[in-house]
Amino acid sequence: MNIQNPNRCFLGVSASVTGRSWADRLDARGAQTALAIAQRHGVPDLLARIVAGRGVALDEVPQYLDPSIRALMPDPDSLTDMGAAVDRLASAVLKGESVAVFGDYDVDGATSTALLVSLLRTAGLDPLFHIPDRIFEGYGPNVGAIEQLAARGVTLLVTVDCGTTSVETLAAARRLGLDVVVIDHHLPGDTLPEVTALVNANRQDDLSQLGHLCAAGVVFMTLVGLSRRLRDLGHWTAERPAPDLLQSLDLVALGTVADVVPLRGLNRAYVSKGLIALRRRQRLGLTALMDVARLDGPPRPWHLGFLLGPRINAGGRIGDAALGTRLLLTDDPMEAKRIAAELDRLNTERQEVERAVLEAAEAEALAATGLEDAGASIVVSGEGWHPGIVGLVAARLKERFNRPAFAIAFNGETGTGSARSIPGVDIGKAVHGAVEAGLLVKGGGHAMAAGLTVERRRLGDLRAYLEGQLAASVETARADRALA
Repeated sequence: MNIQNPNRCFLGVSASVTGRSWADRLDARGAQTALAIAQRHGVPDLLARIVAGRGVALDEVPQYLDPSIRALMPDPDSLTDMGAAVDRLASAVLKGESVAVFGDYDVDGATSTALLVSLLRTAGLDPLFHIPDRIFEGYGPNVGAIEQLAARGVTLLVTVDCGTTSVETLAAARRLGLDVVVIDHHLPGDTLPEVTALVNANRQDDLSQLGHLCAAGVVFMTLVGLSRRLRDLGHWTAERPAPDLLQSLDLVALGTVADVVPLRGLNRAYVSKGLIALRRRQRLGLTALMDVARLDGPPRPWHLGFLLGPRINAGGRIGDAALGTRLLLTDDPMEAKRIAAELDRLNTERQEVERAVLEAAEAEALAATGLEDAGASIVVSGEGWHPGIVGLVAARLKERFNRPAFAIAFNGETGTGSARSIPGVDIGKAVHGAVEAGLLVKGGGHAMAAGLTVERRRLGDLRAYLEGQLAASVETARADRALA
């Protein structure tokens, strides 16, 4: 094979079926890296080119092709505040405290909640969990739900996949007498909440370089630290053995793929080993979900992102937000089958709603900009759109127009929206900047996805702001993509 590929024609193909030109990612230096990878690691030329095109360093190739948790996961204490989080959780276990886990209504939130609740149950507690209703409660912890948990005797609140920007709400939790631990991955604002511990690799004082993990990945590291601490304290015994945390990697893999974080480093190991755990079909809920999704063969990452993930998400989008978490936690085969069937039904309903909203959104996008002359981002909105669908619509628009997309569902003068980005464009940073500029009621997220609330009167200002903030990075990112 010609490693340098001077014709810029990949495998003899110069264009896609849609007429877009294939562009070779490899320059001369990249081609030399591909050659070195093939020679040193004994892999086929085609695989060497793919790996080099993804920016994998020569020494990192073995771990990229066969990732290992042991080799890629650092000591959990490398994350800021991890020690404080583990100490507080271990204390709650030893004292038999009432603990509540507050999650999010997406797959990352459901898997994160299930991971922590499962370990606390194994350790002897009977924790509560709360997944907020997307429409009536919105994203993140809210005072009403926290007051209800406090009234039930909760002394420790753990937020997963949320909480980093909830400064005022978590201050209210502390006034109610609750200790709070936050385990999250979303970008922080200028002020962090005053809590017992805030474990988030994206906080500015964290040096772990693990900001690419989703919440489930951070929760797994917390569980490793907590299980180790409980072992050191003599909590695990022959009658109450420590759990095999590797068996929980099915949940970590599901959260990682569904949250669309980069599949590199530790994330790659999570998914690789998580798929092995999933193939054993030992978790009743996921087994039932695979059955209703007609997934008969060995699960692959695509199945996590496009078969299992959407069904778990369906509850949070248009049904009961807690259904997904309940499915992942149940040890009752009949309940697993019942919930899986309900999520499958909701997913079908979600698809019908999505089709209608997407048709309107695409028409608006084309009318406003045209496919070829669009600006740095696509911003569409509609009165009465289902707020549980806008994230999916944004994702579809992002793929079609090859640029960040925002879809906003208005109910009167206020809209709830979601954004999805392309690689190389940090949409979470842009949304955070819009909040700081006073253009959004609230908002937050990470590089590839974000959520926001905006007043109708500020929509034009938001469009202009995003154009200014994103134009340069979008131009660079689009030029770097393999399909130009």
